[in-house]
Amino acid sequence: MRSAAEDWNPKLYLKFEDERTRPPRDLLAQVPLANPRRVVDIGCGPGNSTELLVERWPQAEVTGIDSSPNMVAQATARLPAARFEQADISNWAPAEGTDVLFGNAVFQWVPDHLAVLERLLRALPEGGVLAVQMPDNVNEPSHRLMGETAASGPWAAKIGAAQRDVLPTPAEYYERLKPFARRLDIWHTLYNHPLDGAAAIAEWFKSTGLRTFLSPLSEEERAGFLADYIARVAKAYPERFDGKVLLRFPRLFIVAVR
Repeated sequence: MRSAAEDWNPKLYLKFEDERTRPPRDLLAQVPLANPRRVVDIGCGPGNSTELLVERWPQAEVTGIDSSPNMVAQATARLPAARFEQADISNWAPAEGTDVLFGNAVFQWVPDHLAVLERLLRALPEGGVLAVQMPDNVNEPSHRLMGETAASGPWAAKIGAAQRDVLPTPAEYYERLKPFARRLDIWHTLYNHPLDGAAAIAEWFKSTGLRTFLSPLSEEERAGFLADYIARVAKAYPERFDGKVLLRFPRLFIVAVR
């Protein structure tokens, strides 16, 4: 379930398609199923992750679900042969015979997502796989500076508490999911994305983490917020010899086999 304050912008999200598609590609490589019957891409976004699933399992029935109408429309245009639906993952349940539930960068937005992951894992048949990756970057400068910018400007009262919660620890995921999994792998991968300066970091997060900060603001306030944020980011992410900055981006991966 993605934030409903303002619908998601697929074109903005896909500005960094190669970098955003690398984690689902890495996650998919660890799914140990050769011939699943039904595969669901949970939080499919604009279809870039769904496309990987279709390529991996052309014989399977692949469905993408997302709470954003814009994302569902973009995914449908991208992959007309696949099936896409608008749904709220908080209360969605897979159809019987679903063998793979694939969640790329979505469960960090779902309230009490540990309980949702447990419910979805228990719904799978024996041998089914729940594969999930989530950004684990709330304590990175990119996100800490969002909070600092929000609290220090004239927009503070409008924004309120816009930051995502810190993810549970790997041990907490293990305790909740392992009783229902014959195999459970949990790991972190740290990506370092070379981007074109501090403004590019802001552009990256305008389609994700910054949305909840910017959504309540007027156009003038948004411009002021972004200018302040970019100035702070420029100090935290110094330019390298070629003018690039390295966006450090840790992500948490989970693959559970029922």
